[in-house]
Amino acid sequence: MTDEENTQQTEKVENTEKGENIVYVGKKPTMNYVLAVVTQFNGGMNEVTIKARGNAISKAVDVFEIVRNRFMTNLKNKGIVTSSEELTNEDGSKSKVSAIQITLAV
Repeated sequence: MTDEENTQQTEKVENTEKGENIVYVGKKPTMNYVLAVVTQFNGGMNEVTIKARGNAISKAVDVFEIVRNRFMTNLKNKGIVTSSEELTNEDGSKSKVSAIQITLAV
């Protein structure tokens, strides 16, 4: 997966079939993701998941803390899951990348 494809994949907000919303954190400014999370909750969602991998993990934690402490203090941390994902590089070699998933609920 190229850097451009990775960026496009991680910088989006999508609705899954289960009705839970996921915000993928990437290279955009932190407040863009904060706005995305707050918008999902204001749109009627009861649960939003913040996902990131690699260098974006610290930004995902920042998004979580800003949303919980400044915008929606009534939110609960439903869970934090860490993992490793194996990616195939352009040259065919494989590398492991750390990932995080933070779930917030009303």
